[in-house]
Amino acid sequence: QVQLVESGGGLVQPGGSLRLSCAASGFTFRNYAMSWYRQAPGKERELVATITYSGSTTIYADSVKGRFTISRDNDENTVYLQMNSLEPEDTGLYYCYRPYRMLWGRGTQVTVSS
Repeated sequence: QVQLVESGGGLVQPGGSLRLSCAASGFTFRNYAMSWYRQAPGKERELVATITYSGSTTIYADSVKGRFTISRDNDENTVYLQMNSLEPEDTGLYYCYRPYRMLWGRGTQVTVSS
């Protein structure tokens, strides 16, 4: 079954860190670019970061540059999002996404609050 399953979300205080994981299955993961999106309550879904199939190139939204890092392990079929210096504005549902044929995961909730 072709699917993406996110994990690692939770409640964290401002300034804290979380590491999200996205486990891919049912397709040849190493062949595809991958992305993380997020959606805050009442807002549109927005692109957070993208990584090419080899991991050689990464792209970030301006709002997370210098704080978030996207990476991947093609042997483990997993893409990660390391989030540091979290802010309340980072709160939202975080989705893993394969641009090719628009494959979405179900999301994992991140809440940044004191």
